[in-house]
Amino acid sequence: MNISSVRYFRSAALLGLLLSTAMPAAALAQDAAPAAAEGEGLDAIVVTAQKRETNLQDTPIAISVLSNEALTDRHIQSLVDLSAGAIPSLRVAPFFSRSSALIINIRGIGVLSDSNQPARDQGVGVYVDGVYLGRAQGLGTALYDIENIEVLKGPQGTLFGRNTEGGAINIVTKKPSGEFHVNTTAGIGNYGSYKAETHIDLPEFNNISLKFDGVISQRDGVVKNPLPGQWDFNAYEKRGLRAEALWQPSADFSADYAFDIAYDASSPLYLQITDGGSLTRAEAAPLEPSRASRASVGVPQQPSIGRTHGHRLLLNWQLAQSIELKSISAYRKLRQSQYDNGSANSSTVSSSGDFTDAPFSRYSLAQFRQNQLSEELQLIGDLPQLKFLAGAMWYREKVEDNAQAFNTMRFTNASGSAYEVLSNPDFSAIRIDRASKVKTTSIGVFGQATWTPPIADDMFHLTGGARWTRDKKEGSLFTINGALPVVNGVTGPVYLDASWSRVDPMVNLSMDLSRDVHVYGKWSTGYKSGGANSRSLTYAPFKPETVSMFEIGAKTEFWENRARLNVAAYTGRYNDIQLDFAANLLQRGPDGELIQNTRTTLETHNAPGKGKLKGAEVDFTVKPIPELTLSASYAYTNVKIPNTSNPFRQSDGSINTTPIPIYQVYTPKHAASGSVDLQIPQGDVNLRVHADVNYDSGFYANYNDPLVDPATGAVLIAQPKGDRALTVNSRVAVTDIPMSDWGATLSVSLWARNLLNEQYAFYRSYSPLTGTSVFFNEPRSWGVEANIKF
Repeated sequence: MNISSVRYFRSAALLGLLLSTAMPAAALAQDAAPAAAEGEGLDAIVVTAQKRETNLQDTPIAISVLSNEALTDRHIQSLVDLSAGAIPSLRVAPFFSRSSALIINIRGIGVLSDSNQPARDQGVGVYVDGVYLGRAQGLGTALYDIENIEVLKGPQGTLFGRNTEGGAINIVTKKPSGEFHVNTTAGIGNYGSYKAETHIDLPEFNNISLKFDGVISQRDGVVKNPLPGQWDFNAYEKRGLRAEALWQPSADFSADYAFDIAYDASSPLYLQITDGGSLTRAEAAPLEPSRASRASVGVPQQPSIGRTHGHRLLLNWQLAQSIELKSISAYRKLRQSQYDNGSANSSTVSSSGDFTDAPFSRYSLAQFRQNQLSEELQLIGDLPQLKFLAGAMWYREKVEDNAQAFNTMRFTNASGSAYEVLSNPDFSAIRIDRASKVKTTSIGVFGQATWTPPIADDMFHLTGGARWTRDKKEGSLFTINGALPVVNGVTGPVYLDASWSRVDPMVNLSMDLSRDVHVYGKWSTGYKSGGANSRSLTYAPFKPETVSMFEIGAKTEFWENRARLNVAAYTGRYNDIQLDFAANLLQRGPDGELIQNTRTTLETHNAPGKGKLKGAEVDFTVKPIPELTLSASYAYTNVKIPNTSNPFRQSDGSINTTPIPIYQVYTPKHAASGSVDLQIPQGDVNLRVHADVNYDSGFYANYNDPLVDPATGAVLIAQPKGDRALTVNSRVAVTDIPMSDWGATLSVSLWARNLLNEQYAFYRSYSPLTGTSVFFNEPRSWGVEANIKF
């Protein structure tokens, strides 16, 4: 039996398993009594994953949704709070120690490279009301008035385009209602935290509806910085304003304009050394095997500050009864500073054992600037047997960054027990280590259609679509080690001028086995754009990486719509994976020329061979009685990356051709989340109790081993893995307390994140010299809130 046959039978067996799950549910649905009375069954969930409003259960792709109520129950104030694992197949984490930039992956795809750089991208697209957010920076800002957060799993290249090989996060905000409403929340908590937000809807006038949102939240650090006057570690201050105007002069046309501006200040996480390496540690910085509440050494630390603002204009024309034309125009601007001294403890080591006058506490600084323009046109049709979508998009962004690094502390005795702060430097006078800029232009055209043949009571739906995209990146690496690059005796910027074209198809066959049971099979592709590495010397372009995935699934409701079970399984290929490798001293340029260099650099390589993807996801919700809702989700994720050798020349002139193991990062193999929601009416007042439990089996933070035999590829020191994680969050609220005859109500609540104060290392890395470096999860946080609405 050949490999293709084996794959076929595996897919057939998996489909049979899903159908065997769905068919009993179908029988239950067909034999069931009429739907449950209002309030007794599960509410319908409306999503916009296919660029139009559809019922979640009728949408034949894997989607998880967090409603506004779920965000409130879990006390999610920004995307970084999703790191607790509310959606098991979604992983969100700070970029190393920096909450000012986020690592996001779905199904373990698209997170192997440093997307913090101007000419590099993530593999998961983040959209707010249809507008793509192009950078990892700026994603930690506070969320406004959210209707839903939709997590679309698997490649979304046809409808969402570039940089959605892992999936997309589609954030939908609440629209102006045209009626007068005020919704205000204020609260306080431990670690000096406070929060206030207000949402104001004004009555419609002259066909114009206005809505205003304001939010502010602040928390002191969870790890004390002993140096007076400096920010503690893992602190934040977020604030933002948003205004939206909806003009509807007729039933056939609307114009929706929104403006937002945000400020996001944060300090880095505190990196702890739990096990020592071969170097001698200073007495002032002992090992810290458990989660610290106070840093061993106080260091200079100021906040990293992100400032964003943006405009979005959405135009809708109803050209005919079944034809709609939509335009989404947007401009956004981002400024992000980085001030990271969270790794100070890890540099307090010496090879000689004498710390006298030894500098330490390396401060990493960077300034990042970006602006983006985008336009997307969509023609949406809804005919009796055919639904279609055709569109075109244009996206342009300009990005520039630089990086500085210098020591801020010095030991004053041989044992390293005494130290002092170096004179406060003028940052503008410190050498820029590296700097680059790039302009990206992307254009695309796309189309998708669903045909429902008039047979078998319209139970079959065949969807096909494709997108053509062309990306172009033009830029330069214009500073290396504080000066213009010198390559082969030529002094000047190293230029990037590269472009790529790509077609991403999709085919989906779905069947309605009954009114409440739907099954589907889907094949789709996606890609992450090519680019260049600004930590390199050559700034040579690398190609896009791509994903091709086959997915089957079932979406079912039964027990008079009191229970909902959605399952999906997938398998796929991961090609041209972008990997970084060290290139020491001697390198080859893009034309094979020898380049003399004085530093170790990072070069990016599209790995040969094909990676393998497979996994399964289950979402189950049941409402056994009107007052109680139980939910559970599970994700199994398995990503295999082929062993790959470092293709770049080393300091002795050699190239190591022996492949080494590559680990998938920020991807637990097993993850699960469950929740209980209880609502008990007490007259006009309701008591609401929420609790959720989140688990993952741990993941790797670095994708290669610390020490490998260069001749044989044998692993001498294995890459450590993060701990298994189990966290519990909860919220208890008394809601709908009448305050006046004109409808104002009061709600008060008590919330807690990591209620049991569990401790685990989500990031773990090992160096033979310095030992094991760890980022621990946050300790228990809690607070009280009051909400008034009318």
